Amino acid sequence: MTVKANRGLTAIFGRMMLATCAAAVLGTSLTGCFPLLAGGAIAGGALVATDRRTSGAQLEDEGIELRAMSRLRDNVGSRARVSVTSYNRQVLLTGEVLNEQDKKLVEQVVSRVENVASVVNELAIINSPSLVQRTSDVLITGQVKAMFVDAKDLYANSFKVVTERGTVYLMGRVTQREADRATEIVRGARGVQKVVRILEIISEDEMRSLLLTQPKPAPAEAAPR
Repeated sequence: MTVKANRGLTAIFGRMMLATCAAAVLGTSLTGCFPLLAGGAIAGGALVATDRRTSGAQLEDEGIELRAMSRLRDNVGSRARVSVTSYNRQVLLTGEVLNEQDKKLVEQVVSRVENVASVVNELAIINSPSLVQRTSDVLITGQVKAMFVDAKDLYANSFKVVTERGTVYLMGRVTQREADRATEIVRGARGVQKVVRILEIISEDEMRSLLLTQPKPAPAEAAPR
């Protein structure tokens, strides 16, 4: 592989890592990324803002995900592969189950978790996907996040991105303009078969109000001479 090709791959992976960090805010496992986003920042020309949920809502969503996964382990065990993603108490279920009965059971278990407002059940009734398919889904998610970071007219961290079998699910509190722009970007990503929007649409005034109430980043200290 040539030096030029190596540099190209490095740039791609760099943008994907930046996008992953941009998607990580309070209550995520990627705690090492938080300095990039503390109070909001501009990264690589993209608009990057802190999460539009309140801190309480973020913690509540994390609690919903943890409680739901614990109860699914007790009720379904290893016969299903389920991912639970909560945003503002709206829960997305993705993954695979073996039959319709298990699909309904998973939804029932999750819907009974405290503070869950609604459940979007996108579970497929198939055997678990191949390693190739799961790897492809991870790459699509990384590619979409990188494209959001590169876009200069989107707040990249306003969206949660979940990919299953080539279908990209978008969650978040966004304006209609942001929703349409994000959808346009995702449809241009390699490997995407379908885009499903599970978005809470807010007005432009609400969006501006949210930005004004976000904490300002601390001023950088001068480097010692």
